[in-house]
Amino acid sequence: MTSSTTANGRQRVCFVLRVRRERIEEYRARHAAVWPDMRAALTAAGWHNYSLFLRPDGLLVGYLETDDFDAARAAMDATEVNARWQAEMGDLFEPLDGLRPDEAMAPLDEVFHLD
Repeated sequence: MTSSTTANGRQRVCFVLRVRRERIEEYRARHAAVWPDMRAALTAAGWHNYSLFLRPDGLLVGYLETDDFDAARAAMDATEVNARWQAEMGDLFEPLDGLRPDEAMAPLDEVFHLD
């Protein structure tokens, strides 16, 4: 992964996925009410400044900052709440080649950044 860092030394990570067009409203509704234990797990695992952006055609862009993306993903993978969340969310996405959504988050290379 090509990583870039914030002023405080955290990695900036951006990824894309695609939500099924016919499931976009359900995806939005679920993210309007993210479980408190999922939010707590993300924070405890080191996910900071985490945002999701969704285009009307289903393109989903995610952004987060973390000290170590691989470690943050592994920490989430070890939680029961993440297993439940991924199981419930998986069918909302276009085919992910047998991967869960959190496994399919391939970081993009940053080519420009302006502070």
